[in-house]
Amino acid sequence: MIHVKDLKKQYNGITVLNIPELNVPEGQSFGLVGNNGAGKTTFFRLVLDLIRADKGEIQSAGTVVAGSEAWKANTGSYLDKGFLIDFLTPEEYFDFTGHIRGLSKGDIQEHLNLFSDFFAGEVIGRKKYIRDLSMGNQQKVGIASALMGKPSILVLDEPFNSLDPSTQIRLKNMLNKLKSQVKITMLISSHDLNHIAEVCDRVCILEKGKIVHDIETREDTLAVLESYFAVQ
Repeated sequence: MIHVKDLKKQYNGITVLNIPELNVPEGQSFGLVGNNGAGKTTFFRLVLDLIRADKGEIQSAGTVVAGSEAWKANTGSYLDKGFLIDFLTPEEYFDFTGHIRGLSKGDIQEHLNLFSDFFAGEVIGRKKYIRDLSMGNQQKVGIASALMGKPSILVLDEPFNSLDPSTQIRLKNMLNKLKSQVKITMLISSHDLNHIAEVCDRVCILEKGKIVHDIETREDTLAVLESYFAVQ
């Protein structure tokens, strides 16, 4: 589903990402972990064609993402609050996103009904602009919007950030339910090793722009990850 070949990205002559090859098959939940500055967000921005590589390419469902629009209809993503239109209310933003996805008002409402527990009464009907919501509630808006239209590829950068413990558990359960019921390919980064080990089928460790470990998730994956980062 996602194919990376000879990918390099530099800033000011310094290589921040160097991935010779990476393949994420259809339906796999792929986790990316690493310390700050490892290149996780840079990689996701390249996957979404928000920035361009200095070398190499990324294919999404057989389409080179750079300079193409074809892959976007099948991709949902939320990296940070820059994806939001903060002078809108959540309702207005969901209507806007749904319209782009070609959804009817009824479709949008049906989608939002699935997130009633996730929103916990703090997002819909509050008569607030997105900019006036807490960071956690802005995160909820972004994640719910990313899943609108039932994308076949989902990209989430640090989705557990700013969420309270109850909402983190709801999100984890929701992602696990998604991958068990729908053939969705998920690319997720997180500093929370426990959540990433529980949600993802496979976890890659990124260090200084390079993939240094590629682990199929097993019972001991969390211990392996903790052991690695304990000595960094």
